[in-house]
Amino acid sequence: MIKPLIQKVIVAVNGSEQSIHAAMYGILLSKQYECDLKAVYVVDTSTLKQLTMSRIFYEEESRNYEKRLEDDGKRYLTYLEKLAAEKGVKIETELKKGAIWSELIKAAEDFGANMILLGGKEQPNDTAQNTVRHDKISATNAEIIGSASCNVLVVRQSNIEKIFKIA
Repeated sequence: MIKPLIQKVIVAVNGSEQSIHAAMYGILLSKQYECDLKAVYVVDTSTLKQLTMSRIFYEEESRNYEKRLEDDGKRYLTYLEKLAAEKGVKIETELKKGAIWSELIKAAEDFGANMILLGGKEQPNDTAQNTVRHDKISATNAEIIGSASCNVLVVRQSNIEKIFKIA
């Protein structure tokens, strides 16, 4: 018998609406396919360090901003634990510090992830007009997609909140 293609899923969380939607998608995926789920929030200390070295931030400003980002990350991860519990899904969470894309790739490898979920902007439905859409992804998402050793899914589920409520 072939083993399931999706056994361990990791979702990148940054507090954006898109990343929360990706996490909701991951929770439903975990519930439906009984796969392990982990949410990771990375405090971007790499960028903070660059801003401090460029004298855009003073050292104290950088420390304060890092602390606020860490607090935000903890709050988002706690929120996802609550959402997962509502659906009877176990979710592992982790707060990391460093460069977002490299820390996420390392977390996925350490977890043995088969798939990484990223939040993406919902695209308008232009098919009736036969227009060409140009998908825009962030530089961070591009780095993750290009560097991951597992599948990466950009979640653009337009009605995920409704689906999540009724699931």
